[in-house]
Amino acid sequence: MPTTPLFRRIDVAPAYQKVADAIEREIINGRIKPGEPIGTEQQLVAQFGVNRSTVREGIRVLEEGGLIRRDSSRRLQACLPRYNKLATRLSRALILHEVTFRELFETSMTLEVASVEGAVERATEENIAELAGNLERSAAVVGNPAALAELDAEFHVLMAKASQNRVLQLAREPAAQLFFPTTEMIVGGVPEGGTRLVEAHHHLLDAIKRRDKEAGVLWTRRHLQDWRRGFEKIASLDRSVEHTYMEHAYAARQ
Repeated sequence: MPTTPLFRRIDVAPAYQKVADAIEREIINGRIKPGEPIGTEQQLVAQFGVNRSTVREGIRVLEEGGLIRRDSSRRLQACLPRYNKLATRLSRALILHEVTFRELFETSMTLEVASVEGAVERATEENIAELAGNLERSAAVVGNPAALAELDAEFHVLMAKASQNRVLQLAREPAAQLFFPTTEMIVGGVPEGGTRLVEAHHHLLDAIKRRDKEAGVLWTRRHLQDWRRGFEKIASLDRSVEHTYMEHAYAARQ
């Protein structure tokens, strides 16, 4: 009688993938630092004991993942992963799962509060100057929904940067890609939306300058509650953000 096999077939990774994995481990473990050379193709061929086409395919995989790049002389060197590409893929996943504004709001409440708490504690003078510059530009485009929405997204990126917490910056980035469409709709559809947004940013920057965590958290919560109330005036909290924005964009073109 046939019996159920005890073992599964072993999947043997292709040689180029083993080359890519070996180089990736050295970069991720910090033994090869960003900007440091990883060797020429010829050197890698000799070290791995494989042919040149195998090394080139492994390099291609790593270049696509943003772990290595070629300098102006075409020499290979390690680099940091391209976080924007990662965020874009994750943002697409959020869109495909038809994430609602309610879900976006609840997650943002946690992440943005963490951002302002970190910024209050650890923002440098350079961070504060960047936020101030953003705020100045925002005040100048209050009547332009698309431009203000873009600067609003940048302000929150800068605030997360000021927290000096790279894990937090990466964690918030995918969902933050959806801030722009919601803010553009609110600023365009709610007369006082742009003015209130800029006012909230003023208070947040002031709290960061004064190292006042309580005020920072208070104004972050107020800012996000305002964001939610603005969205409720133009759409349902439980509809897909992307679908709502597509309808908004279509109506704007008519």
